[in-house]
Amino acid sequence: MSKDQQHDTPDVDALARSMLLVHGAHDDEHAAPRPADDRRRKPSVRDPQRSPALREATQRDRDRYLNSGLQPIDCRFCHVSVLVKKLGPEHTSVQWNSDAAQRCAYFAEVRESGGQTARSRSCPKLADSIDHAIAEGILERMSTAPSPGDG
Repeated sequence: MSKDQQHDTPDVDALARSMLLVHGAHDDEHAAPRPADDRRRKPSVRDPQRSPALREATQRDRDRYLNSGLQPIDCRFCHVSVLVKKLGPEHTSVQWNSDAAQRCAYFAEVRESGGQTARSRSCPKLADSIDHAIAEGILERMSTAPSPGDG
């Protein structure tokens, strides 16, 4: 290796020391290990006493994550029905079902022109229908439904 190459090559040890000074050691934020008898065990699906409760809790979580605050809204143009939740002024969550995606007139035009509906941001006719539902008080301007997170 030439002197020029040695000069351009960073000193890995010096770099590591400087990163430790800036960021601290990686293990200084970890809690002390738990004693072996305090280990937390995941509930086993095979545990016959816990399995029904686990299945029920999982279904409740799934329902909450997929449906919390969603309301059915019909498109005023082609009459498909989708589930909608307004999360803010610029964010609307829309859950399309297969039937609605196939029957949507705007998406049909996209498909007929050789486009892919998955690349379309949204149906402008449905967006107008969502705005109308907000104006009519059918849909909240911003959902007050509880967050689908833990709780």
